[in-house]
Amino acid sequence: MATDFTPVARLLAVPARSAVVDALMSGRPLSAGELAQIAGVRPSTLSEHLSALVEGGLLAVVNAGRHRYYRLAGPAVAEALEAFGAICPATEIRSLRQSSAQRALRVARTCYDHVAGLLGVAMLDHMLTAGWLATGPLEFGVTERGAAEFDRLGVDLAGCRRSRRHFARPCLDWTERRMHLAGSLGAAVATALVDKDWLRPGGTGRGMRITDNGRAGLRGTFGVDPDAIAG
Repeated sequence: MATDFTPVARLLAVPARSAVVDALMSGRPLSAGELAQIAGVRPSTLSEHLSALVEGGLLAVVNAGRHRYYRLAGPAVAEALEAFGAICPATEIRSLRQSSAQRALRVARTCYDHVAGLLGVAMLDHMLTAGWLATGPLEFGVTERGAAEFDRLGVDLAGCRRSRRHFARPCLDWTERRMHLAGSLGAAVATALVDKDWLRPGGTGRGMRITDNGRAGLRGTFGVDPDAIAG
């Protein structure tokens, strides 16, 4: 049976709501003030949009003392939105700034808490062809070689397996129309790359910057040439 995306499409048809959801795809909770600035609307106007997104099940509210922050309702929502983006028409580029931002997002970005874009797709390709992962009916399995490689990378496989979320799922990349690695394992790999300072999050957006150390590390570990994928 076909999935009905109509309710989600209606929610995201409003540009301000789409901007909010895109900002929160970085995985970091943001305040209403920060989201209003990103969306380019007044806080009073954004309040209505946030309420609609919370009621629609896309966002959740995080209370920290007297402060309120918003985040995506969970990893499953992020993966669904990424897949939804893959079947939507491409956004028309109207300026050089938009073109540069879109190019940066395509190279390396976060999809909630795991690595997406050309880099994420290339990393998963390597994990499969090098025998780190084995393809299963719904999730990937980790091979003996993969366990050793993930350990060398600083990934706690046992901790990933204890997580209540899916362990190692393929996630459809909205720019590449191919799969990158999601689930608790994908999140742990992303954390390891940031801890090693191979990747650095950028501002409040989803873009990830590959550092000089990262260029060498990604090439040696995943066989990925950052300059080649950026080009």
